[in-house]
Amino acid sequence: MPSTPPVPVPITPDAPTVIRSPLLTQWWLDLAFLHWAVDPSDVAGLLPRGTVPDTLDGTTYVGLVAFRMDRVGWFRLPGIPYLGTFPETNVRLYSVDAHGRRGVVFRSMDAARLVPVIMGRAGFRLPYVWSRMDVRAQGDTISYTSTRRWPGPRGARSRITIRASEHVEEPTELEHFLTARWGMHDAFFDGVGYLPNEHPRWPLYRAELLECEEDLVLAAGLPAPDREPVSVLYSPGVPVRLGRPARPAGIRTA
Repeated sequence: MPSTPPVPVPITPDAPTVIRSPLLTQWWLDLAFLHWAVDPSDVAGLLPRGTVPDTLDGTTYVGLVAFRMDRVGWFRLPGIPYLGTFPETNVRLYSVDAHGRRGVVFRSMDAARLVPVIMGRAGFRLPYVWSRMDVRAQGDTISYTSTRRWPGPRGARSRITIRASEHVEEPTELEHFLTARWGMHDAFFDGVGYLPNEHPRWPLYRAELLECEEDLVLAAGLPAPDREPVSVLYSPGVPVRLGRPARPAGIRTA
């Protein structure tokens, strides 16, 4: 029988649900959001079973997001100062499941602490990799560097430098689509699971891309970007609460 495309829930700038008993708490700080437009057919095969590409006007996107993870803590316990604080750079896609839940799918997650990498890979089946990383700020200019160590491909790297500019008073439809993501899809169970998150509304700034040398997108199984990103944003960050994974939701059939 032919598949019935899922009807996505509306995009909202605020989290649709309150997570009162978080599985994890953390801060995401000094985020650089770089995005390129891609054809949905180019990424559909890279998403977990039970999800399809989420699109805006027929287009989906690949994101390269560099930031500082800070004070990761389990349940309501205080965040861990050393092991829970590290730079991270993600390659991500945009997904929707049969319940219409919009999310992201991580193709790679470079992080600078080996213990969280091992825990993320073993406990959540996330594509964490151990990398040598650095985030440096000078005035309104921030640089992010990453060189992969394990498990590979060794040497995959990125160097991103942005300069934040005007504050985004009212995000565009595309900026909402790319940043108002209240969960992630991953193969937590036999099918795809959904891990919700909650945080305050993003404080966003448009940014100028001063430098971008990277091969993380290609290493994640995607076509290497051959043009400038369609969106470059910066956020000083937000506190985040992650809920427990919801059970699988396969695509409905007619």
